[in-house]
Amino acid sequence: MAEKKRNPPWTRDEIILALDLYRQVEGAWPRESDPRVAALSDTLNSFWRAQGHEGATLRNANGVKMKLMNLRAHDPAHADKAGLKAGNHIEREVWTDFADDPRHLKETADAIRQAIVSGKAIHIEVESDEVLDPNEVEAPEGRLLTVMHHRRERSRKIVKAKKQDVLKKAGRLTCEACSFDFAERYGARGDGFIECHHTKPLADLAEAGNTRLADLALLCANCHRMIHAKRPWLSVDELRALLDSQGKNGGETL
Repeated sequence: MAEKKRNPPWTRDEIILALDLYRQVEGAWPRESDPRVAALSDTLNSFWRAQGHEGATLRNANGVKMKLMNLRAHDPAHADKAGLKAGNHIEREVWTDFADDPRHLKETADAIRQAIVSGKAIHIEVESDEVLDPNEVEAPEGRLLTVMHHRRERSRKIVKAKKQDVLKKAGRLTCEACSFDFAERYGARGDGFIECHHTKPLADLAEAGNTRLADLALLCANCHRMIHAKRPWLSVDELRALLDSQGKNGGETL
């Protein structure tokens, strides 16, 4: 008899979608026929089943409702009401990241949902191990949008165009955070060497459209890794301010 395959653990992406639904129902236990619960169940099931997961309990409506009650354990507005014990640390992190920013929550949930419904999420998940650096953490907005972010900033075509544009305007390629210049430091071996960072908000990445050169920033490897090293990710301006406050040139450690 074949061993029953366990349901995959809930991911950050899914919990963001669940928190979006939790806000819609205002922390209440949804009624049996709530179409919003059924819609989220269908969306999550389509994602997992496309990756080979099956089963009657896979992200079914009851499981979605239980996840809403897990989230209620973190809600101060419902501290006096019955709910389920929090399921895992990701729920607490997602609550902290999004509970006080409903607009960001909705934009992020819409982007994740669009990636799943459009089918893009399936291809993203397949290539995620190749795209994600093990020394970096996924963004608060979840794994799918993190992979989309990295895929865009590593596009050879757009990176080449960005470098050519900066060279034409400034005559050299320097890190926009710490001013490190690879050519100056390493000579001919460093010519043209620098990384691109996509600055567009992750919640916008599911939208159709080409990446603009203005959406990219040139960074040395150290500064690029520091932006992605911890949650929440830093903006280029925030990293520059951090370097200024430390009085150190981040690129000199390369």
